[in-house]
Amino acid sequence: MRDHIELNEHERAWENLAVTCMTLQRARDLELGQMGLTIPQAAVLYFLKATEEPLTPMRLSRRLNRQPHSVSALLTRMEARGLVKTDRDLQRKNWVRVSLTKKGEVAFKHQLSARTSLNAISCLSENEIDTLHTTCKKLRVNGVELIRQMQRGPYSDPLFQ
Repeated sequence: MRDHIELNEHERAWENLAVTCMTLQRARDLELGQMGLTIPQAAVLYFLKATEEPLTPMRLSRRLNRQPHSVSALLTRMEARGLVKTDRDLQRKNWVRVSLTKKGEVAFKHQLSARTSLNAISCLSENEIDTLHTTCKKLRVNGVELIRQMQRGPYSDPLFQ
């Protein structure tokens, strides 16, 4: 016989949020997989496209909320596929700048056109979307604070809160 786990209101909300997030991520993962991309790769393409100047791997790691070594490995794989290029910064020799290649631009446009999973939120009303934005912002700020408390160090301070 299985033990029944009693969850409090916050734990039930967390479980609901986690399952919803995993479901939507799985849908996006399947959609991007048809293009040969992963969610982290699509995120890198997005941040590189949305930023005026080339980003450093460190800034990308902060925006992706991932450890620098994970982002470095991701960028190495993406560079091998011809999606991004890395160049030494001419003024700051110890910095590396990451930018999109022409193939990366095409991949960005291609993944952007596949919005079936991204439009899952279209079932929400305008008020529900506003509430969702407000709720996500509160949770993100709280999550950043939890990360800071549990993981002191240079990578626990994301650029976006």
